[in-house]
Formats: sequence, structure tokens, C-alpha cells
Amino acid sequence: MLDPQSTSAPLFKSVIIPALLFLLPLLAAQSQADTLSNQKVASFIESVRAAERLAPEFEELDRQMENQNDGTMPDFSRIVSESIAQMRGHEAYDRLEDVVQDHGFDNLEEWGSTGDRVFQAWMAIEMAEQNPAARREMEAAIAEMESSPHMTAEQKAQMRAMMEGAMGAMESASDAPEADIEAVRPHLKALRQLGEE
Repeated sequence: MLDPQSTSAPLFKSVIIPALLFLLPLLAAQSQADTLSNQKVASFIESVRAAERLAPEFEELDRQMENQNDGTMPDFSRIVSESIAQMRGHEAYDRLEDVVQDHGFDNLEEWGSTGDRVFQAWMAIEMAEQNPAARREMEAAIAEMESSPHMTAEQKAQMRAMMEGAMGAMESASDAPEADIEAVRPHLKALRQLGEE
């Protein structure tokens, strides 16, 4: 099951299943001041469903992108556009661009920017609804880990980096504009279904 806080899903799937994952430079020129409309969110979700059909054709790209992952938490404010940047030059890039243009986007850069905003707003909603005390819990977990006699200094450093990355991702999600959150809220059921698929 995919959810906005998972980082284990293959990166290609995170491109076509936002939320995905989660698991990603901002290429789009679209500013945050642009309105994220109800129709644009719906078109993005439909384009993701259409793009899912391409996934079996590009399993090798999936593996390549997964191998490039250095284990750090992705930047959830740019997760879709960063994955798209990694796809440049691959046959999948052009195929995916055809799909998103069929759903009303000018190009993959616009689609990626929209996906970044949808994903970030979705994460903000999920975090607010499901775990408002997550930051305090993570800070407590870090403190407990630091005092553990059962972990080496290297293990502690790795765990600390992961937890700090997760907290950074939470901060990033909490920066989602309220207008984006309100545009995404009516689509939560569809986004959650995508995540489950």
C-alpha cells in the first residue's frame, strides 16, 4: 500500500502515483500564486490513472531510478517534478508527456508542478488529520535512540538523519498553501484510492 509518507515504493511509480510515495529540481515556471483549481486536481488524478498503464513497460527505468536513490528523504514539495527530471532522455518521458497532454496539461513540467502541489497539500491534510503530534513523537524517538546502549554511533547517525529528514518533510508539507489544501480536500478519496492501488 502506498501512502504519502512511504519512501520504499519505486521512484517511477512515485511519478505516476503521487502520493504516492513519496518518494523528489522544480522544473515548472508555474508560480504558487496560480490557482490550483478543482478541475486541475481532477485532471491530474485522471492522468495518473492513465499513466499507471505505462508502468509495466518501464520496469528497467524503475530499477535504475531506485538504484540512484541515496536513501535520504525526498523533498516532498518537489517529489513529482524531481522524478520527472530523472526521467529526461528516457522513452518513458515522451510517453508520459503524451498522456498528460491528453489530460489538458501543456507539458510534463506543468504536470509535475501541479503534482508537487497536489502531493504536498495531500500530505498536509493527512498529517493534520491523522497525526498532529507526529513532530513531538519523532523528537522523543530521537532522544530515546540517542540514549540507547544497543546501537552503534554509526547506526544512531543513520537513524537521526532519517528522522530529521522525515521531520523536514513534515515541515515542507505544512507549508502547503491553504488554497491548495482546500482544492485538494474534495479529492481525498480518489487520492487515497490511488495510494492503495
